[in-house]
Amino acid sequence: MQIVLATRNLKKAREIRKILKGLNVEFLSLKDFPEIQKIEEKGRSFSENATLKARKVACLTKRISLADDSGLEVDALGGRPGIYSARFARNDRERNRKLLRLLKNIPASKRKATFRCAVAIAWPNRRTQVLEGRYRGKIAFKERGKAGFGFDPIFIIPRYNKTFAELGLKIKNRISHRSQAFRKAKKILEKML
Repeated sequence: MQIVLATRNLKKAREIRKILKGLNVEFLSLKDFPEIQKIEEKGRSFSENATLKARKVACLTKRISLADDSGLEVDALGGRPGIYSARFARNDRERNRKLLRLLKNIPASKRKATFRCAVAIAWPNRRTQVLEGRYRGKIAFKERGKAGFGFDPIFIIPRYNKTFAELGLKIKNRISHRSQAFRKAKKILEKML
């Protein structure tokens, strides 16, 4: 059986494959379907965006599709960047620098943030199921660590007092918002298979 991961982000696809390891499935990504145009995220929530992407890809590929939408909600910024996390700036480095600039005068006690992830499983018949994960932490004062992607170098996990980028993928894939949501999806796929 083939399942399509509705992403062109190779780092994200690799992370998802590791979380879903053990399923008797061949995972494809949008890199395998160059004819599929960029899917606009017009939803007003992580769940809506994940559902839009998963349904569109399932319809176009005639295969089960998994799509996620995730982002960072910073308390001191009223929940921003939220669903606009990927569009907050041009690339990961600029996004992190912009966020650190916006929080420049915010003390450590007020730098709380939540990583959120919604995963949609869509079947070609439009049946869809959405699962969510979240991880509460705080924003560092500077980038720390080399692993991961996105906001990983500035998101501190209080239990370890390290960023996701310092902890590395092994621990991140066990505790992150994305791993929580995809592990829930994995249970559904295991029952189906």
